[in-house]
Amino acid sequence: MRVLLVEDEKPLAQAMAKIFEKNKILTDIVNDGLEGQMLAGENIYDVIVLDIMLPNVDGLEILKAIREKGKKTPVLILTAMDSTKDKVKGLNMGADDYMVKPFDTEELVARVRALARRPKEIFHDSLISFCDVSLNINTGEASIAGSPKNLTAKEAQLLEMFLRNPGMIVSKDQIIDRIWGFDSLAAENSVEIYVHYLRKKLLKSNTMIQTQRGLGYVLKERD
Repeated sequence: MRVLLVEDEKPLAQAMAKIFEKNKILTDIVNDGLEGQMLAGENIYDVIVLDIMLPNVDGLEILKAIREKGKKTPVLILTAMDSTKDKVKGLNMGADDYMVKPFDTEELVARVRALARRPKEIFHDSLISFCDVSLNINTGEASIAGSPKNLTAKEAQLLEMFLRNPGMIVSKDQIIDRIWGFDSLAAENSVEIYVHYLRKKLLKSNTMIQTQRGLGYVLKERD
């Protein structure tokens, strides 16, 4: 299962992502409404968890935009506003469920799983690949040099970033923002650790992750 989490409170977003990861739910974190709207329009998520109060574009605008485009991805709204009027407004705009902050984490996971079980559009672009490496972005299952590989949630997210940008520099800041959702020395060190993990799994393939000193990393075919 893959979830898009659009939440501008970075500590909360990180805590939620850890909860999802413990429950084997792949999570993309976005802290900005504009980026959230862009990613929400992609047919790669089983559920979108959407805060209402966001910078640049609020959650209800994002919800309206994706429904106007005919996207049927289930959306769970997070809100600090618990009035019936606010809840009804969100549901009338196309939300499938809502939770009021603060919320119980076990209930959050249960509701996300329930939404993911609903009938939805079948996505045909779930497999992305480069050279002899491929990844199913819905399940996190990878194939490297013809052999299946087990990836952790963060390894799958990192590999997806590289596969979507082959031959292009992916910076540490981009990785931290997309996967960890907060900026700290610990997150920067984590990037290096997970790049190391992926490199070990790519050893027998024709694909490599090259370091561009001071810039980031590039996924490329071995010379």
